[in-house]
Amino acid sequence: MSYDRVAFIGLGLIASSMFWAMRRAGMGAHVTGYARSEQTRATAREIGLCDMVCDDLASAVREADLVVLCLPVGAMGTVMAEAAPYIKPGATITDVGSVKCAVVEAVTPHVPPGVHFVPGHPLAGTEHSGPRAGFAELFDNRWCLLTPDGADASAVAQLSRYWQALGAKVEEMDPDHHDLVLAVTSHAPHLIAYTMVGVADDLHRVTNSEVINFSATGFRDFTRIAASDPTMWRDVFLTNKDATLEILGRFTEELFALQRAIRTGDGEMLHDYFTRTRAIRRGIIDAGQDTDAPDFGRQKS
Repeated sequence: MSYDRVAFIGLGLIASSMFWAMRRAGMGAHVTGYARSEQTRATAREIGLCDMVCDDLASAVREADLVVLCLPVGAMGTVMAEAAPYIKPGATITDVGSVKCAVVEAVTPHVPPGVHFVPGHPLAGTEHSGPRAGFAELFDNRWCLLTPDGADASAVAQLSRYWQALGAKVEEMDPDHHDLVLAVTSHAPHLIAYTMVGVADDLHRVTNSEVINFSATGFRDFTRIAASDPTMWRDVFLTNKDATLEILGRFTEELFALQRAIRTGDGEMLHDYFTRTRAIRRGIIDAGQDTDAPDFGRQKS
């Protein structure tokens, strides 16, 4: 059984990509959307995003079988409280936030009786944002992690089938474990990227033109990550602070070890370390989560 009516709250990259993936999959659901920004709503209407873009939250969620919160983590509790009176019994609420414990804590108190809440997180994205950034292939062969935490089994199964129809692979995970895993694979790497680009900006001995003109592939990838939406990532770090700080502590220890090896000329330690970490990259490629094509498969137009 598929959803007859779907509502997207927030109309950025993820909601836009979900809509286009639904259309690619031939889903006949009626899709409503809402964003607080009048400009975002106007853009969504212009590009045909959603069957109906609503000017108020109540109109968007009323009669929806699935309500998807595509919002910064810090806004989800407030928006859920506002939407709750208009969500019908039997509906499912999910989200796409990169943090799960904070979302569960913020949203659960506002879930109406008879409504199912199944938190989710598609591990897909780009450095771009906004309605125009979406594309149907975003979730293909990417993981979507669901953290049901006691939710109705049939609601979880239906949401899992929905994500699979969008091209994703689905796994269930405990919210606490999710936040630790994502601190390793996403949150700490983003903070490191922001920091490295900030260091380059502050290093006055290197001019801005040199940073731009002579950027090697490693630094370019840092800048791509650091171009991600600042509001979203501010909320991620503030709501997953414990796990992120734990991983950053481990990262600092490893960095000190490498610093010591470079200072003492311990080439064997460096070679062994790089060999071990290189194997992790190979594992990511073998799992189908990236390509081994030169320059990460980028194509020049």
